[in-house]
Amino acid sequence: MHIQAAIVNEKGGNITIENVQLQPPKSNEVLIKLVGTGICHTDIGVQLQHTPTPLPIALGHEGAGIIEQLGPNVTDFEVGDHVVISFSYCAKCKNCLEGHPASCDHFGEHNFGGHLLDGTSRLTKENEEIATLFGQSSFATYAVAHVNNVVKVDKDLDLSLLGPLGCGIQTGAGTVLNKLKPEIGDSIVIFGCGGVGLSGIMGAAITGAKTIIAVDIVPSRLELAKELGATHVINGKEQDAKEEIIRITGGGADYVLEATGVPALILQAIRSLRARGTMASVGVGPDVTLNILEELIMYNRTLMGVVEGDSIPKLFIPQLIEYYKQGRFPFDKLINKYKFEEINEAIADMKSGKTVKPVVIFE
Repeated sequence: MHIQAAIVNEKGGNITIENVQLQPPKSNEVLIKLVGTGICHTDIGVQLQHTPTPLPIALGHEGAGIIEQLGPNVTDFEVGDHVVISFSYCAKCKNCLEGHPASCDHFGEHNFGGHLLDGTSRLTKENEEIATLFGQSSFATYAVAHVNNVVKVDKDLDLSLLGPLGCGIQTGAGTVLNKLKPEIGDSIVIFGCGGVGLSGIMGAAITGAKTIIAVDIVPSRLELAKELGATHVINGKEQDAKEEIIRITGGGADYVLEATGVPALILQAIRSLRARGTMASVGVGPDVTLNILEELIMYNRTLMGVVEGDSIPKLFIPQLIEYYKQGRFPFDKLINKYKFEEINEAIADMKSGKTVKPVVIFE
């Protein structure tokens, strides 16, 4: 079938909306008509090839839509189901079988290798193969995805809001709720108040952590952080974040979520921990090389990397939606909607801090 997709043809090249061909779903795959797709820094990383992928590639990896066609052997979905599309995983390796699909042994291959789970792509343009991102490429009017990627959601929700639950929001909230797990009375600091960081703040508010500190340099983001549950905010341009954190917490934070990937901030974040504190790093920059062993060893601190919040999407995304219905996880406050043809404007607004979580809407 003929569809439109947002394509990057060369490293650092413009994102262009192009007419391409999409093959029908194969075994254990579904065809999805997209309603909305969130823009995430991963898309920009692929555009700039900070995260190497085959090129040309169709972007998009956190979409939401309606199933229009089932491939052979699909039993858990029906035509008309509302779904969120998340990351790809094999469901066969040790980590997947132990309930950690975000640590799939083949995560890089299945999400950045340019193909679906069976090793082939469904997208072509004039007989040239177009690579697929996260086994879906949801910056498109339609996408084919394996059932592993797909999460059924309630039909009474605004489907255009739900795409970011598939990656960015899941990453921030999941890192706090699934990995760091602060308890009542604990302190946690979030460095970087974009979509991931603010989702971490909402997650921290659910845990009952006593002190939730947001660090950023954009005043509007810090204001939103307070609205979403931060007890303290620090403007990194105006204050020494480490010294303020130590003052507020009385010696250092129990936990830190570092969502920027900026080397100087990573080191500052580690130094903001108390002895025996734990930091989770989810932001990836192009050149992060730090000598941090002394900072960890001397204070018995722990540093962990976290992908996709170490979540099981089919369980965690419905749980986040339930928190949203209860008024405990108001992720809709992060989102600004853009038309598909405004995708480059939306990315520019995200980079500038004008918007936190842009979502491209397909009309």
